[in-house]
Amino acid sequence: MENYSKAEILQMVEEEDVKFIRLQFTDMFGNLKNIAIPESRLVKAMENRCTIDMASLEGFEKGEEGDLYLRPDLGTFSILPWRPQQGKVARLLCDVCLEDGSEYESCPRQILKRTVQRAKDKGYTFQINPECEFFLFHTDDNGRPTTVTHERAGCLDTSPIDLGENTRRDIILTLEEMGYEIDASHHEIAPAQHEIDFTFEDALAAADKLMTFRMAVRTIAKRYGLHATFMPKPRVDQNGSGMHLNMRLLRDGKNVFEDEDRGLSREGEAFMAGILRHISGMTAVFNPLVNSYKRLVPGFEAPSEITWSRKQRNTLIHVRRRVSEGINLELRSPDSAANPYLAFALCLEAGLSGIAEGLTAPEELKDDIRRFTEEEKAARGIRRLPENLGEALAAMEEDPLVADVLGNACAEAYGRAKKKEWKSYLGQVSEWELNRYLYLV
Repeated sequence: MENYSKAEILQMVEEEDVKFIRLQFTDMFGNLKNIAIPESRLVKAMENRCTIDMASLEGFEKGEEGDLYLRPDLGTFSILPWRPQQGKVARLLCDVCLEDGSEYESCPRQILKRTVQRAKDKGYTFQINPECEFFLFHTDDNGRPTTVTHERAGCLDTSPIDLGENTRRDIILTLEEMGYEIDASHHEIAPAQHEIDFTFEDALAAADKLMTFRMAVRTIAKRYGLHATFMPKPRVDQNGSGMHLNMRLLRDGKNVFEDEDRGLSREGEAFMAGILRHISGMTAVFNPLVNSYKRLVPGFEAPSEITWSRKQRNTLIHVRRRVSEGINLELRSPDSAANPYLAFALCLEAGLSGIAEGLTAPEELKDDIRRFTEEEKAARGIRRLPENLGEALAAMEEDPLVADVLGNACAEAYGRAKKKEWKSYLGQVSEWELNRYLYLV
């Protein structure tokens, strides 16, 4: 993130022939929103005088009135490479604030900033390296998305088997043009499934980049006549797409998850124990869709139980050690439908609560859980993640940490909207039900 001044941005806009600026912000469900302004209104925007209507935002009851204001973060100024090169388009990520300039407490970006500041006050810096999986599917003759693909590539395959390699390459080149540092990319296990990994970033920068990443992936895919989707489980017969979160905590530039013997430190274990304690209550944010729970089932690569391990890679938390990075904790349940600002804030606060309370992690899982019977899991005291959105919302209400982090207003609005989504799903009649029952009953 650059440290631009207002004068520097105005100069870049003039020199680069920027004609429109998108003022972008993220709603509580992780959807990127924006208003576009001509460059003649940029000074107004940088003085925090551009407004949005609260009543039009999803998650709020109709009848709520009042304008909210967009406060651009000047360090996020970036020219969008895929827009016209004459009369260019730039963007600024914004915080949502009130008329007097004070923060709007339900703004997801502000929620993460508050949490990061509390960690900073304790001497910690939280860094995240997300691993983002997505599918590239064909579109139909009308340009509408399908779940059809002609490729049969698998994990780490290359062209000509990997038909999405050129698309993935152009996505990375576009992101690098915007100043992003990409760690790696590859084809994933399922046909048409891909993964692009970032480098470690401070939590706020990582969340900002994730929001732009999703936009870039969809935009570049469309150029190739493809539809990019971050839907957690678009095909029943294939692995779903996750957003694994590799986390580390620094104090004075040192990774506190690693001890002097280069193993998991006591602080690292306590941080992990905090996440394991609160994972059920946080799952409605990490896995926010009805469809999210179709991914978190046994038999595929995603976790379904609350476990951790150094060696078993299919646990909920995998303790990883890399030569250049030391110990980090890989949380494997979240998916890319999650709001990254809220997800990162919850991870950090849950982990810090574990450190503050001196928690000890449960017994490490040293065997492949896929070989366990349900009775063996019960005997070991292994708990399941919530199995559907309804269970996750109930767990969220029972865990006070979630409301403490999100704020009561945001937690209540989020829960209210997601309950409505869950009840709507319960009233649907699926193709599976018709196939199974129509001729039998």
